[in-house]
Amino acid sequence: MANFYTDNPDLKHHLTHPLMEKIVALKERDYTDAQKYDYAPLDFEDAMDNYERVLDIVGEICGDIIAPNAEDVDHQGPKVVDGHVEYADGTKVNLDAVRKAGLMGMSMPRRFGGLNFPITPYIMAADIVSRADTGFENLWGLQDCAETIYEFADEEQKKKYITRVCEGETMSMDLTEPDAGSDLQSVMLKATKKEDGSWVLNGVKRFITNGDSDIHLVLARSEEGSKDGRGLSMFIYDKRNGGVTVRRIENKMGIKGSPTCELVYKDAPAELVGSTRLGLIKYVMALMNGARLGIAAQSVGISEAAYREALSYAQERMQFGKAIINFPAVAEILSVMKAKLDASRALLYACSRFVDMYKIYDDIAKERPLSVEEKKEQKYYSRLADAFTPLAKGMTSEYCNQNAYDCIQIHGGSGFMKDYTCERLYRDARITSIYEGTTQLQVVAAIRHVSTGTYLNKIREYEAMEVCAEDEAVKNTLVFMTQQYADAVQAVLGVDNTQFHDFMARRLVEMAGHIIMGYLLLEDTQRNGAFRKSLNVYVKYGQAEVERHASFIGNFQPEQIKNYLYTND
Repeated sequence: MANFYTDNPDLKHHLTHPLMEKIVALKERDYTDAQKYDYAPLDFEDAMDNYERVLDIVGEICGDIIAPNAEDVDHQGPKVVDGHVEYADGTKVNLDAVRKAGLMGMSMPRRFGGLNFPITPYIMAADIVSRADTGFENLWGLQDCAETIYEFADEEQKKKYITRVCEGETMSMDLTEPDAGSDLQSVMLKATKKEDGSWVLNGVKRFITNGDSDIHLVLARSEEGSKDGRGLSMFIYDKRNGGVTVRRIENKMGIKGSPTCELVYKDAPAELVGSTRLGLIKYVMALMNGARLGIAAQSVGISEAAYREALSYAQERMQFGKAIINFPAVAEILSVMKAKLDASRALLYACSRFVDMYKIYDDIAKERPLSVEEKKEQKYYSRLADAFTPLAKGMTSEYCNQNAYDCIQIHGGSGFMKDYTCERLYRDARITSIYEGTTQLQVVAAIRHVSTGTYLNKIREYEAMEVCAEDEAVKNTLVFMTQQYADAVQAVLGVDNTQFHDFMARRLVEMAGHIIMGYLLLEDTQRNGAFRKSLNVYVKYGQAEVERHASFIGNFQPEQIKNYLYTND
C-alpha cells in the first residue's frame, strides 16, 4: 500500500514549523471548541496529531486510489450528457473516496460540519492530491471557494451552502467569459433583479473549471449601463435550481479529468453575496488569492511527482553498463530539480502560514475587538500574504514546468511516449503558469512589493537569522545577492520611465524570489540538515540568476527602451 504523506518526510517538516503553534492556538480559540465538539483538539499536540491522522488518510487515498486511476481518467475524460457533465469512471471513484473519508470542507468551522483546519494543513493535502492527479485536485480543491462564502455571505447562506460542501458537494468559480479572460472588468453575464427582489442570470461563461459543480460562485454585471469592475457583483448559483447548461467541454492539452466547461445561463436563479458592486474589487480578489495559493500547491505536487519519476527512472535505466544516475549530466539535472522542488515547497508553506495568520485574525475580529498588538500582527501578516501569494504562484508554477520538462529529458525518448507517467505530468504542468492569472499577471501583482520594499524588508529579517558555522558561507552569498537586488531596484526605480519599470519588473520579482527562497531553505536547514544539499545547489543557482538579471539591468540604456518593445504603437 502506497501513502503519499508518510513517504515524504518533508511534509511533516513544514507542518511542524514553529509558527504553527501560534496559528493553531488562534484557530482553535485556545482550544475552547473542545467543550462543544468531542472531535475538537484539547491542546496543540492533540491538534497536530489530528492533522497528521487526516493527512495520513489523504496520503493513503492518493497512493492507493487516485494515483492508480490517473492514467485511465486522463484517457477517458469527462463528457457532456443532456447538458450536464458526466465524470470519467475513475473520477467518480475518487470523489466517492474523499467524500466517505470526510475530506470536504476541511478548513470550514465545525458548526458547519467542517474540520476547522488552518490553511496550512489543508494546502498540504492539496500538495499531496496534486502529486496523485493534478486534474482531480481541481475538483477536490475547489472546496476552498467555500472560504469566500464564509468570509462574505450572510449567516443563512453560510449554513445552507457551507454545510453542503462539508457533506461532499462540489464547487466552481464562474468568472471568465469568451471576451473576458484575465480582464475580468469586461465580464458581461447579466444579473437582473426581479420585482420580488430575487436575481436571475443570463449569458455565457467559458473556461470554467468543474463547470457543472453543485454550487457556483458567479461574477456578473448587476449595474445596468456599467462597463467596468464597479458594476460587477458576486452571486451563488445552486445547480438544484436549474437554468444552466453545459454547452461543451474544452478539449485540453492536460488536466483532462477536470471538465473545463462553457456554460449557458438562461434565467438561472441566483443569490447575491454581500453587497452589489463589490463583486470584483473585493470578493473575487479574495477568491483569486485563495485559488492562487491552491495552484502553488498544485505546482509543488507536480514537481514532487516529476522529481520522483525522474529519480526512479535514472536509478533503474542502464546504459553503457551502469545506471544513468551515475552520469554527471543526469545527476546534475536531478540535483537542480530537487533544489527547485524544496525551494518551491518552502515558499508555498511560508505563504500559507502568512495567510493563516491574517485570516484567523480577520475571523477573530468578527467576534471581538483585536488588541493593539493583534492589529499590528494582522496588518503585518496581511501584507506578507499579499506579497508572497503572487510570488509563490509565479515561482512554483514556473519551476513545476521546468521540472516536468527535465523529467522527460531524463527519460529520453521513452519520456515522449504515453507509456510513461512523465508525459502526462508534462501536459498537466503547463496550465499552472496560466490559469488563475498568468505568471505575467503575478508579476503585476508582485511588483508593488518590490517598489514599496515589502520583499527587501522581509529579506532583512531573514538576514538577522543565526546559522550554524557550516552555513555561514551560504548566508554571506545571500547577503551579497541582496545587495545586488537592492542596487537593481534603485537603478530601475530611479529612472522616471514607466515603460522601463514595466520592462524590468519580471527580473526584479524573480531576483526577490530567488533570495527569499534561498533564505527559506537556509531556515529549513537549521531545523533539518537534510535540506543542506538543496540549499547549496539552490543558492548557487539563484546566485547565477540574480547576477544575470543584475547584469541585464545594469547594461541597459533606459532611453532606448522603445527599441526593445514590440507593440502596435
